[in-house]
Amino acid sequence: MTTSRETRDYQAADAAHHIHAFVDQKALNDEGPRVMLRGERLHLWDNDGRRYLDGMSGLWCTNLGYGRQDLNAAASRQLEQLPYYNMFFHTTHPQVIELSELLFSLLPGHYSHAIYTNSGSEANEVLIRTVRRYWQVLGKPEKKIMIGRWNGYHGSTLAATALGGMKFMHEMGGMLPDIEHIDEPYFFAHGGDLTPAEFGVRAARQLEAKILELGADKVAGFIAEPFQGAGGMIFPPESYWPEIQRICRQYDVLLCADEVIGGFGRTGEWFAHEHFGFEPDTLSIAKGLTSGYIPMGGLILSKKMAEVLVEQGGVFAHGLTYSGHPVAAAVAIANLKALRDEGVVTRVKDDIGPYLQQCLREVFGNHPLVGDIQGAGMVAALQLAEDKATRKRFANENDIAWRCRTIGFEEGVIIRSTLGRMIMAPALIASRGEIDELVGKTLKALDRTAQECGRL
Repeated sequence: MTTSRETRDYQAADAAHHIHAFVDQKALNDEGPRVMLRGERLHLWDNDGRRYLDGMSGLWCTNLGYGRQDLNAAASRQLEQLPYYNMFFHTTHPQVIELSELLFSLLPGHYSHAIYTNSGSEANEVLIRTVRRYWQVLGKPEKKIMIGRWNGYHGSTLAATALGGMKFMHEMGGMLPDIEHIDEPYFFAHGGDLTPAEFGVRAARQLEAKILELGADKVAGFIAEPFQGAGGMIFPPESYWPEIQRICRQYDVLLCADEVIGGFGRTGEWFAHEHFGFEPDTLSIAKGLTSGYIPMGGLILSKKMAEVLVEQGGVFAHGLTYSGHPVAAAVAIANLKALRDEGVVTRVKDDIGPYLQQCLREVFGNHPLVGDIQGAGMVAALQLAEDKATRKRFANENDIAWRCRTIGFEEGVIIRSTLGRMIMAPALIASRGEIDELVGKTLKALDRTAQECGRL
């Protein structure tokens, strides 16, 4: 399928007007971006008719795949009925109310309130102010410091960048006061001679040490992704999250989970913190809330926090023009009903998720470039390594991974490279045939990369 405009015409216009995300714009202008035209289920077609299997659900968001008519119809109906209204002026509307009723029926019972946003970045911006306001209301305004993790990712706005631990982003002006970081629980890179269980506890206890260093009376909250997404799909050892929760409870520090990537079925549970077995005080959500069909995010609050803010907090000086947007809410309702009523999340846990994980381990377990395989449900990472036994990483691992990603596009599969790890997160509706295609084309990309490296 093509359009009346040539690809080079689109590329020239794109170069004239856009600055893209996380790319050398001058180099991209010379190369020319792919012009994606159409999507159906897990597949995309570009302007020249090339077909790709999207192994990343866009940006971890198209959980129901492309071309869902029920989501499209929900948006169309709402546009005709009430295309916009806000939640200012003592006003609400049925769509956002129905969305919250549905959402909280799917969440664990200790959550009760939501503040809707347009994105995950905004959700984490709102998180900082909400957490600090909570402590102010309780008479502890000095509890302001947020602790995040190095290599964690919480968005691209100024405060979200500061919460995250991407140092190259901080160097571009993305740091704020009263935000600190501890190391990531990356066993393959930093485990040394410890067992995974020992390393998980040691990594978690960095949080305790940091709280004691700063003073528990000054620390407001700890934020982390249940598994690290943009930082490489890093899954912590099983011992990690129970110890993190113990520390937060002991020192009266709020435990804040960034579920922007992990939420809405990705791991086979509705939310990734349920997969890891801990109980956060807040959840930042977005992406899979609408399957990416329309922008929407939110901050979910525990009953404990909401009661303080509602009953004692007075005016909460916060608001967004598009918070709870009726069209976004209508699409989110259709999306959540599909995930629930079609048994999508259950299938990820019991069928297609285990199938993906099994295939990856069978196909790549002895691959000459792969040192480790991590994942659960419909999210996974292939750790590239020079020596699997000693966990020695390639000195130029980023270059090798980027080359593999590029070859993947040539083979017709979209996977992502991050810090020497090839990562994937296909749509939750994938068939076994589509998983076979994903794994098969990824294997071709890894094999070609290994040949170029002289390892195959």
